[in-house]
Amino acid sequence: MRLVFLVLLIVNTIANAQSTNAPLNSDYYYGLDRYEIKSGKISPQLFTTVKPYKRDAIVRYIDTLKASGEIFTSSSDQFNLEFFRNDSWEWSRTESNTSKKPILKQLYKKKSDLTYVDIPEFDIHVNPVLYLGAGKDNNRDELITINTRGVEIRGMVDRKIGFYTYVGENQAILPQYVADEVTRNRVVPHEGFWKTFKDTGVDFFEARAYIDFNVSKHIYMQFGNDRTFIGNGYRSLIFSDYSPPNLFLRTNVKVWKINYLFQLNRMAANARTPGNKRYPEKFIAFHHASLNIGKKLNVGLFESVVFSPKDSVNNNTFDFSYLNPVIFYRAIEQQFGSSDNAILGADIKWNAFKKVSFYGQLVLDEFLLEEIMAGNGWWANKYAIQGGVKYIDAFGVSNLDIQAEINRVRPYTYSHYSQYGSYSNYRQALAHPLGANFNEVVGIIRYQPLPRINFTLKAFYAKIGRDNTDENWGGNILLGYQLREREYGNVVGQGISNTIATVDFNASYMLKHNLFIDARQIVRQSTSELATYNYNTTLTSLALRWNIPQRSYDF
Repeated sequence: MRLVFLVLLIVNTIANAQSTNAPLNSDYYYGLDRYEIKSGKISPQLFTTVKPYKRDAIVRYIDTLKASGEIFTSSSDQFNLEFFRNDSWEWSRTESNTSKKPILKQLYKKKSDLTYVDIPEFDIHVNPVLYLGAGKDNNRDELITINTRGVEIRGMVDRKIGFYTYVGENQAILPQYVADEVTRNRVVPHEGFWKTFKDTGVDFFEARAYIDFNVSKHIYMQFGNDRTFIGNGYRSLIFSDYSPPNLFLRTNVKVWKINYLFQLNRMAANARTPGNKRYPEKFIAFHHASLNIGKKLNVGLFESVVFSPKDSVNNNTFDFSYLNPVIFYRAIEQQFGSSDNAILGADIKWNAFKKVSFYGQLVLDEFLLEEIMAGNGWWANKYAIQGGVKYIDAFGVSNLDIQAEINRVRPYTYSHYSQYGSYSNYRQALAHPLGANFNEVVGIIRYQPLPRINFTLKAFYAKIGRDNTDENWGGNILLGYQLREREYGNVVGQGISNTIATVDFNASYMLKHNLFIDARQIVRQSTSELATYNYNTTLTSLALRWNIPQRSYDF
């Protein structure tokens, strides 16, 4: 496997100027996506279904929109335009990012960077990362807290090799409903290895890093450890950033009206193995092709396969057939008699009118058309579906945006007969954090009345089917589906019902570039016959956040 990576890196001999990514951040990326919707036209530079975006593409796109003279009309939009250009100033070369009074004459000479070097053969940007927060959860006697300290570095060598790294040390006292999830599943949501902090908290270290190079004008490659998000919704049913960062090799081709992504990921098949042994591993080969049709429609198709050298079929060998970036994985699986977990599906985005966009996803894990037509609830009719709409500058109010989304996932979707085939990483879902066997409605209102102030109101309503002791009704994707309760009569939400209603209000004020004060109020009601899922939460918190996205637990 290492030899494959080495060979792929050597092809860099013909590399061109390249760019690193803007780190995944739902608020940051939504701010970019809204301008595409506001324009009413599909972006030829970004292909918004595949995230993260590269910084040079972001700058090219917003400069194209700026030239049209129709998008950045309000004072908040003008502020956002300057923010995005300052954040990637090595590509925009904006003068507005120059500080009038640098600290000690050497620090923050640029508003967006603590320190930097910008010469033709070398470019580097260094920034501190800080997240200090405290709040009150009605279910805990102590304060909930978050304490993150870290550093973020990005740069380029000879404008040919890009690099990015982030490291952060964290200690947290989690909200009770999140702490309960840690107890049940033995993992901290979004994170990898962790240890106990002060008996009731968690301590974990974060590390993300990659190198980046362009093979040609239209092809770039990245190799490192980070997250991916596929989709245009708040949730992704294909590939989300919920689970921990993982090792990846990514190749992306962007030519004409087509964007093609091939990605190979190494995941942890389990966590907390006894005897301090190496965690068992598995791999995911993923490809996604999307096509811009006209100026308003984008359609994508994807396929992924979860496989492992540990299963008995492969006899402890790595299946190199899955490294073929343009082949149909299901055909490989069938040809070699493999029982690997292949998943396929589609996504769509339609910017129907200026300010209005519709989007959706369809995931097919396993199904038989005759069984679907029979309507008898066969267990292996496993699929997930999403539909949503975004309305920008709603009702003529500048910077008032509304989003509505529905997600429905059938029982046993994403699961497999073993941990080596489930659509998971480090015991966490690769798609929706609720796993499977649920219906969910999401509503989001975002408002930026003044340039530095943002209000966000999120509402979630979900009905989930839970399992009692020694049961498997299809919601827990980590359980083998061979332990299912019945062959037929399976419906979404079966098992022990759990209804969750959450309202999450956040007010953020940007003090300086990427430095925020966040005030947050969460009310969460969870109702179930299972005592562990039957309690209400009221959570109030205040945080100082610097060069890092908000930490959310929306499940």
